[in-house]
Amino acid sequence: MGNLASEKCDACHRDSPRVTATEIEELKPQVLHWDLVERDGIPRLERVFRFVNFAEALAFTNRVGVLAEAEGHHPALVTEWGRVRVTWWTHKIHGLHRNDFVMAAKTDSL
Repeated sequence: MGNLASEKCDACHRDSPRVTATEIEELKPQVLHWDLVERDGIPRLERVFRFVNFAEALAFTNRVGVLAEAEGHHPALVTEWGRVRVTWWTHKIHGLHRNDFVMAAKTDSL
């Protein structure tokens, strides 16, 4: 299996496939620090990144934003003093796509 962080996101459409349970088992070890969560019936990948102050948290948020724009795939970002919660899922399919795992790996590389 290749390095997820080196993959480019594919364009998603409403009929794009969600990852299967088997695919999740294969992909999850590549994004170890991310939790699988469900909100509003939608599975998502989520991680909290910790920083020493708000300025560092905001700078990280901006780097994630630049990455998201470059890849055309956007997370939910909650920036607080000393922490940023990043949540990836694919809005069009109301679930997880391979892109979400790719973007989690790319976020880790920041």
